[in-house]
This record gives sequence, structure tokens and C-alpha cells, in this order.
Amino acid sequence: MPQADLVLLHAPSVYDFRKESILYGPVSDLVPSTPVFEMYPIGLTTIAEYLERHGFRVRIVNLAVRMLNSDRFDVEKLIRKLRPVAFGIDLHWMPHAHGAIEVARLCKKHHPDIPVMFGGFSSSYYHEELVQRPEIDFVIRGDSTEEPVLQLMQNLTGHPGAPALDDVPNLTWQEPDGTLRVNEITYSPSNLDHVLIDYSYVVKAVARYRDLASFVPFKGWLGYPITAALSVRGCTHNCRTCGGSAAAFSALHNRRRPAYRAPEDLAQDIRNISRFSKGPVFILGDIRQAGDEYADRFLRAIHGYQGPVIVELFGGADRAFIQRLAEAMPNWTLEISLESHSDEVRAAFGRRYKNAEIEDTMRYALEAGVRRLDVFFMIGLPQQDYQSVMDTVDYCEYLMRDLDPGPVRRLIPFISPLAPFLDPGSPVFENPERYGYRFFARTVKEHRQALVQPSWKYVLNYENEWMNRDEIVDSTYEAGLRLNRLKAKYGLVGAEQAERTEARILTARRLIRRVDEIMSIEDEERRAKLLRAIKPQVDNANLSTVCDKAELNVPLKGLKLNLPRAAWYFAGQMLRRLVPGYRANGTEPARGDVVSH
Repeated sequence: MPQADLVLLHAPSVYDFRKESILYGPVSDLVPSTPVFEMYPIGLTTIAEYLERHGFRVRIVNLAVRMLNSDRFDVEKLIRKLRPVAFGIDLHWMPHAHGAIEVARLCKKHHPDIPVMFGGFSSSYYHEELVQRPEIDFVIRGDSTEEPVLQLMQNLTGHPGAPALDDVPNLTWQEPDGTLRVNEITYSPSNLDHVLIDYSYVVKAVARYRDLASFVPFKGWLGYPITAALSVRGCTHNCRTCGGSAAAFSALHNRRRPAYRAPEDLAQDIRNISRFSKGPVFILGDIRQAGDEYADRFLRAIHGYQGPVIVELFGGADRAFIQRLAEAMPNWTLEISLESHSDEVRAAFGRRYKNAEIEDTMRYALEAGVRRLDVFFMIGLPQQDYQSVMDTVDYCEYLMRDLDPGPVRRLIPFISPLAPFLDPGSPVFENPERYGYRFFARTVKEHRQALVQPSWKYVLNYENEWMNRDEIVDSTYEAGLRLNRLKAKYGLVGAEQAERTEARILTARRLIRRVDEIMSIEDEERRAKLLRAIKPQVDNANLSTVCDKAELNVPLKGLKLNLPRAAWYFAGQMLRRLVPGYRANGTEPARGDVVSH
């Protein structure tokens, strides 16, 4: 098997999760991954493809999913066998602060002379703290690190004309004498023309390394192959707790305005994905952020696409726009993050739209035949107390009863806490007193220590004036119980599924009280013994706490992945590059062709 030049490793949230007894709670109920957060960021794929395009071999190894799939999987044994020019590890969000650094430590243990680089939003925030650790040699900052990683790899391999470390943009590193060097963030591209997201790299790499298991994005993906299409890097909004807000992008990534993917290329990305997958494609970002012309160009380019697509909107839309969406992509799901039933709470969070305009948008979508309408609410917001959370659940009943009376109900509400952490770089994290918050973890070290606490109550890095950590936990479980019962009442979940969800919530409530009791014991050795004793119960309670994760899934029929077709597509792409005008005897759709499912 060939050795890669760069091995990109994705770590579990907590490296020792197979041994530790941690009641994670509903921290991942509303995302595809488990509480181990095994889904690697899309940036690993774009970095790998970009470097491959420029002559380097890159391998992605999803250690988290390999560890989830087998208790016998030996991380150290695999790392020992790998001998790349460099290792790359993502620390995109802080839930990976423990696992990412532990994996870096293993890389240095077995390969002390092979450099380790970190990247991602959290790496950009904590770059100076990270690079002073013995496990980490480089941090690449910014939201678009494909080109800086390429230049660093050229430097490490002695590539002709390679830049000196001083000249690699966005790089933080240390001199041999320990002097900290922080290069300016000068690479912040104004568009995403340099990025290719057709996933042909993954097909090629799976074949090269004969290792499908390491490229799987998250546990269960082969049965539900959801993929992402990237419309933008950056944001026009300033949600108070978001590390991807406009303020955070400006401060951390020198991103003064969003960088957009050309709308025609975005449409082609989606069509390319459909060549091998019948799973839904999630379009990341509201397609209206770049303006009406951008949205219109995209809808014209994608018009007639029959595959399942998930669209998100960051605010209200008129009936004409919703109708154009439905006509262009008839097999569509709409996601709206309403945050709270309260206009005042939502405004305090940084979102200024009113219930009335969002309810109109939902009505237009239901009228236009949307396949699903997922509405998300959060717990832990500014000016939101316990009663406000319960009022949000009551509002969910109004939406289900009055906006979508059936007979086939498509409006599905969800509620979950802002957990386990509020994002470093977000407005609240930078100015907690101004927004009424208190933080328990500020540094990488403190976040790492929090992650190995025995329940998610102790992992939370915040509380606020309106709810302390106990109240955030209690309101989450009570809201989950009430909403689950309402979903059963209105036929969104079956009676048996509702009973299972209620049983899980009640079990989680009992376990969190038991953890509190154990934590009150002064004898550290006895505490550890009691926590180990309840680990089997904790592990059983860690998936799908306040709702069944399957509730998020768009229904799919028949063959979900077509790997032979993917291989044929990849072969066609290679021949296209080698033979001008090649078009695989009409079997490979040309740019702009409609690929039906």
C-alpha cells in the first residue's frame, strides 16, 4: 500500500471514550454524528483534493469512526504504520480539544521527527497556546487553508521554489529556540473558485489505500449517505454564541465579507454527488446571502434536479422565492433555525426576524409541496429562562396543529441545548458580562479538562443570568419529554418510538442525578469505581436522548450508494484530463446535464 505525503487524522471528542464513563446527554441529537463527534469537517476533503491536484498524496483517516465501529481497533498500531511527510489534525470545534491533542501526542510518540499541523476554527483561535505544546509543530489559521497547507507541504518536502516558513501565509510556528512566530493571515480568498467538492478524491483515495472504513464521514453513513455542498465561507449574521458569525470570521480569519461558490459550480457540485449517492445533499448556507441574483442563478442552474436536497434559510422568504425553490428542486427539505418562540429572545440572540414572517415562510413552503420542514429551537439563549423554554414547546404544538394540520404532517420541530460548549470567538465568549454569561472554561487546557467530566452538566462551559447549569439540564429534559409527547399526539412519531424516547429521557434524568451523588463523594478512588460501575447504563443512554436521531433523516428508497458508478465516474474524470474532448461514450453526463434518480 502506498504511503501518503499528508495524513489527515480526525479524532474522537474524548480519546478514551471507550473506557471513560461520560453521560454526554443530547449534545449531538440534532447532528448526524454520535456524541463522539466522529463526523470530520468538509475542509479535510477540500484540503485533500487541493493537494492531490498539486501532486501530493493525501489520506484521510477517521479514527473516531474506526474506534466506534470496533473495540479492537488499535489507534497506536495504525499510527505506528503510517510514515507520511506530515500529519494534519483538525481542531475545528472545541469538543475535539481532548481527542485531537491526544492523537497528536501519539503521532509524536511514534514519529518524533514527523511534523504535526493543526487547523480549524478553534485552532485559529487558540493558535498560540496550541503551537507551544510539544505535540504540535504548526497551526494553519483561517477559513480557507488549502493553499497555505500546500505551501507548507512544499516547504517540508523541499519542493523547488517552495516558500520559507516566514512566507507561508496564515502560519503559526516556533523557532528551534522556542521563539513564537505568527505569520499574518494574508490568504483569505474572495471566492471559492479554488475549491472542488465533487468527492471524486474520496473515491480515488479509497481505491488507492483499500480503506473505505477510514473515509466514512460518520457512523451509519453507508446506510444514510448525506453529503454537503458548500455555498459560502463566512456569514452575514452575528448570532451571539456562534463561532462562525460575521464578527468571528473577521477577527479570526481576516474574512471581511463572505466568499461564495459560483452558483453554477454549486449546482454542478450537487449533480456530481448524485452520480454515486442517492442520499440528501445539504446546501451549507442560505443561498440568498449573496443576493437575489446569486440565488436566481443557482436555481436556474439546478432546475430540474430530482435528488433529495436540504436547504436552509436564515430568515423569512416570500411566496415567489419559495415557489422558485420548489420548481427548481421538487424533492426538497427546508430547515429553519427559529431558536425561540419569543421575538425578544431571538433578537437578544442576534436574529431580528419576527414570528409572523417566519410562519408565512413555513406556510408558503408547505403550500409549495416541501417534503419536510424541520424547525429548530435552542436552549441556553440570552434572556431565556426555564419558563420561556416551556413556552417554546407550547409554540411547537401551535405550529404542528395550526400550520400543518395534515393529513400527512411535514412540519417537524426539534429542541436541544447549546452544548457542550459555546464557541470561542463568538460575541458572547468575547464579552460574556455584556450578554449576561459566565464561563467555566476559557483555555484549551480548561476545555480538555471539562470534556472528561462524568456528565454533560459538568462539561458545559457556560451558564447565564437566566439559567444556571442545573436549570439548563432540567429544562432540556423536560422540554424533550413534552415535545416527544406532542409529536406522538400529532402523529409525527409512532407510539412505540415515543415510548422508547421517553424511557431514554427518564433514564438520562436518573443517571444525571446518580452522577451528581457520586460527584459529592470525597474519596476520589471510590468515585472512580462507582462511575465505572454505571458505564454500561451511561453508554446505553448516550444516543438519541431527547429525540430519536432517525427523526432527522430524509426517507430514502432503494440503493443509496452506487460505488461502481462512482468508480466509473472517477475513471472518466481521469481520462477527461488526459484526453481532450473525452466523454465516456455518453454514459458520463456532461456539465449541465440533468442526472435523475
